[in-house]
Amino acid sequence: MKTSNLFTGKLLKLAVPRREDAAIRASWEEDSEYLRNLDTDIAYPRSTDQLGEERKTSSNSKYFRLRTVSDDTLIGFVVIHSIEWNNRTGSLAIGIGNPLFQNKGYGSEALQLILRYAFHELNLNRVGLDVIGYNRRAICAYQKAGFIEEGCIRSAVYRDGKFSDRIYMGILRSEWEEQQRQT
Repeated sequence: MKTSNLFTGKLLKLAVPRREDAAIRASWEEDSEYLRNLDTDIAYPRSTDQLGEERKTSSNSKYFRLRTVSDDTLIGFVVIHSIEWNNRTGSLAIGIGNPLFQNKGYGSEALQLILRYAFHELNLNRVGLDVIGYNRRAICAYQKAGFIEEGCIRSAVYRDGKFSDRIYMGILRSEWEEQQRQT
């Protein structure tokens, strides 16, 4: 698959973190719904200083900011983490923090960009993720990208007096490449 730029799609580009990103990300962290859909941990906003201490890219994680191609607006992040090079597997996490860019196809394009990177640059064979069962928007986006439900930990997340399942999904390189041929 020949691409003009591995990091750029029609709407988005995968970019490195910038010092000024911390203030924007801190504003997203004031949105409890964003935090509660992003992670199973306790929703608690972090300060600009805490967010300014950027994640260091290590040999087993590749972390990107999501920026618009049109005007370089920071809208979210995506990361392949917990990479096991010997097994050619990694885990995916993604968040579209800017509400103006949610439900408009940016997350779907971000998934395609990071999967292309994971399979063609990192040479992974499998990318997995977990998602909270009540996050139907994310589950639909993952299914659209080709992820398949592989398992479930029942009643693993407790929020607002209710238990929700933690769903595990994955996609293999061969499945993603087949999907690319069909589109």
